[in-house]
Amino acid sequence: MLVGASFFVAVGFGIVVPAIPMFARSFGVSHAAVGLIVSAFAVTRFSSGLISGKLVDIFGERSVFAVGVFIVSLSVLLAGLAVNYPQLLIFRAAGGVGSSMFSVAAGSVILRSVKDSQRAHAQSVYNGAFLLGAIAGPAIGGALTTISLRAPFFVYSFTLLISGTIAFFFFTSAHLQARDSKSNVQEVTSLKDAFGLKPYRYALIISFVSSWVLFGLRSSILPLFVTEALKSTATVVGIGFTLSALFQGAILLKAGRLSDSHGRRYAAVLGSAIVLIGALVMVFTIHPWMYLLSMSIIGLGAAFLSTTPASIVGDVIKGTGGQVIGLFQMAGDAGMIVGPIIVGFIADSFGFRSAFAISSLVFSVALILAIKLPETRKSHLG
Repeated sequence: MLVGASFFVAVGFGIVVPAIPMFARSFGVSHAAVGLIVSAFAVTRFSSGLISGKLVDIFGERSVFAVGVFIVSLSVLLAGLAVNYPQLLIFRAAGGVGSSMFSVAAGSVILRSVKDSQRAHAQSVYNGAFLLGAIAGPAIGGALTTISLRAPFFVYSFTLLISGTIAFFFFTSAHLQARDSKSNVQEVTSLKDAFGLKPYRYALIISFVSSWVLFGLRSSILPLFVTEALKSTATVVGIGFTLSALFQGAILLKAGRLSDSHGRRYAAVLGSAIVLIGALVMVFTIHPWMYLLSMSIIGLGAAFLSTTPASIVGDVIKGTGGQVIGLFQMAGDAGMIVGPIIVGFIADSFGFRSAFAISSLVFSVALILAIKLPETRKSHLG
């Protein structure tokens, strides 16, 4: 049920991603303002992460997931109806609260209910649902933008309604419901306990810089780089996003199995190195085919980084830990907050390539930490 619900979230998100920068740009704003649209969504996700974790611990995954998706659906619908930039900014930002709720709820289901010997594989299956939507979404979204920049928002709102309905009516397992206050107190991993663990701290930083490149950069100035600097079309933007998803999906399950069998450090080093190569290719891109090549390479590396940091968190959690999961989500959101604004400012001041170069430099931190990462997969300890 979680995989099915997540698919409808993903396909709608994939449809709307290429449209967001161009819709914001249609109001005559700067590149930095376009980046702010992406960052505003992440700001509200970030600020509500710990609250969402607490809600999961109190009300259970089912209610928090469903309500969160419905909130995002409403905000996306209103964003599609926006008649000026401030309205678009406000409505898009409001969706971050709901996104935080359903993301933390979904993460809680996976990380605390799967053994460490299968955790990365389970994470890859869950991420695969997003990829299936992401493969079809951007191409559809690119085509829809040629009809209307508002159309992708309305389609996304509809797919979110489907996802929320699935969660509300079919998440029936007892462990997904509100906690029974009369039952024995479950073991809980506190934020203090988690911060005392080096692997958890490293996972937070890797998630931050990965989010900067894999989501913040791609969702802000990259579509504008293709259409304005490379003089290509929105359809090519969508093809690039689709190729990235295809290559990520092609090895996603294999990446999860490698993380389970060879250890988290192995997968983190491999994924970080591949993404860094793809980011460097983007720095020197002068033709649309080079953009497509860069996106393909980044997709391969993302297959490892989309599963390994979350698996590390799952390895160190004992019992429940909604707020620990929420803080991990917040680290990724922080990358989406800082990344788009900084790269947008750099693009306005020094050009797109300088923005890509700075992002590559920041991402090199992920590779360094991956090399130093202590192993958390229990069969590999010692």
